[in-house]
Amino acid sequence: MINGILDLNGWQMVLVVLGLTHVTIVAVTVYLHRCQAHRALELHPLIAHFFRFWLWLTTGMITREWVGIHRRHHARCETAEDPHSPQVLGLSKVLWEGAELYRAAAEQDGLVDRYAHGTPDDWIERHLYQRYNFAGIVVMLAIDVVLFGIPGVAIWAIQMVWIPFFAAGVINGIGHYWGYRNFESPDAATNISPWGILIGGEELHNNHHAFPSSARLSSRWWEFDIGWMYIRLFSVLGLARVRRVAREPLLQAEKNAVDMETVKAVISHRMHVLANYAREVIMPVANAELCHSEKHCRRLARQARRLLVREEASLDAPSRQRLESILSRSQVLATVHRSRQQLQQVWERTASSQDVLLAALQQWCREAEDSGVKALQEFARSLRSYAPAASH
Repeated sequence: MINGILDLNGWQMVLVVLGLTHVTIVAVTVYLHRCQAHRALELHPLIAHFFRFWLWLTTGMITREWVGIHRRHHARCETAEDPHSPQVLGLSKVLWEGAELYRAAAEQDGLVDRYAHGTPDDWIERHLYQRYNFAGIVVMLAIDVVLFGIPGVAIWAIQMVWIPFFAAGVINGIGHYWGYRNFESPDAATNISPWGILIGGEELHNNHHAFPSSARLSSRWWEFDIGWMYIRLFSVLGLARVRRVAREPLLQAEKNAVDMETVKAVISHRMHVLANYAREVIMPVANAELCHSEKHCRRLARQARRLLVREEASLDAPSRQRLESILSRSQVLATVHRSRQQLQQVWERTASSQDVLLAALQQWCREAEDSGVKALQEFARSLRSYAPAASH
């Protein structure tokens, strides 16, 4: 039959395509990314091997290559050694040539061997999935033609371009170029959408770069990570065990002194500390100092908020000039900006002794409380209540 043994109509085939490609996305985000690359969870051998087999059929990707390239991306993010940074290579190249960049990285001498430790190395991996990695997609073509007839060729073609475009192109490209940021990770990663459904939760890319070893990619209450939903389902069924999840700092209202518990909490939750500093100090101060009734002042305040929360090392020369111009308009903003930099220096001194770190944080709190800036004073007081969150 021209429509294969299933003989589906047009809308049914659309649903089949969405279903098949979604399984592939789940395999990439849950198995390749969160389990293999970052060890954020453990998967039961049954579900892990299903994902390996499915990826062999639908992508031809080799686990150790994908993992090695992704770990290299995190280790050298936004540098010339990053396999796919749009900040270095340009958005167009990463978006449309993501698969080519993947293959080029896989061929670099020693890259995969250096970064792919701990990936599957059993008989079937060596003798089938690695040796005949493109045989799977040929088998998938045959299956699609048998099930769906001539339209099966189109279904197969969509399956073949789905991961190269959405994972290699959209996530690696747009996810480091455009979107919103919850956390000031030391790279350009962004959240493309707060609802991670189409690409399995990978849309929440800034959250991931802030907490790479977290099995959950959502962070704010209004964000949704469908990959995490599947992980929780697998956990209930005994098919997965979560190892690490990013947690917010624990606040103890009765705690009013900066001690070693505070230091541990501030260092381990530094991404949350900076995010809270942006919301509780930078935004209200920028609004109060720059945002009045005039339209251009409101625009200036928005620009100031964006520049003040960014890592200074990530700013280009024009952005630095705009930041200096804004800071010159307000001594209060300059104080807030300087205090943020000094707070960052506390956890950048992690090689120092615990006593040195404690003294540095205590001094920062004293200076913040003596600053005369109300928002900064309140933040310093709230910092005293930070305590390490309970382990998972």
